[in-house]
Amino acid sequence: MVQVLFVCLGNICRSPMAEAVMRDLVEKKGLESRIKVDSAATSSWHIGEPPHKGTLAKLKEVGIATTGMKGRQLAREDFEEFDYIVGMDSSNVQNIRQMLGQPDHPKIFRFLDLTDHRKDVPDPYYTGDFQETYDLVMEGCAALLDKILGDLEEVSFR
Repeated sequence: MVQVLFVCLGNICRSPMAEAVMRDLVEKKGLESRIKVDSAATSSWHIGEPPHKGTLAKLKEVGIATTGMKGRQLAREDFEEFDYIVGMDSSNVQNIRQMLGQPDHPKIFRFLDLTDHRKDVPDPYYTGDFQETYDLVMEGCAALLDKILGDLEEVSFR
């Protein structure tokens, strides 16, 4: 099984949105038994809290489930458990590498580096623009799912 972890600062806006969108894409392709998705925060500010009301509203608007989602903090064990650890912005990636003691590991990367944008996902907690975040998350999740499927095919041919 391939395991994906999305990480942002508080685990209430961007990373849970990416988690929910990726789960939805994975389910639509019937890959739930092959791909597990989760999210976490680099900070401890929102542990145990549900996603931000703006994230919940946007996902409800587009019919994507968020049932049972609660904020949690990134842990050292996550490096061993997850195959892809995806930071929503450059600062998150730097914090992930520092927290996990992995200064340069390819399983840790910035979310939009798999797209043509190659930029940070703006934090809607500060911008208030949950639509922009959703659009970027959709694009990034589609690109990541393509990468995962390509990686799975490569492994199956070895």
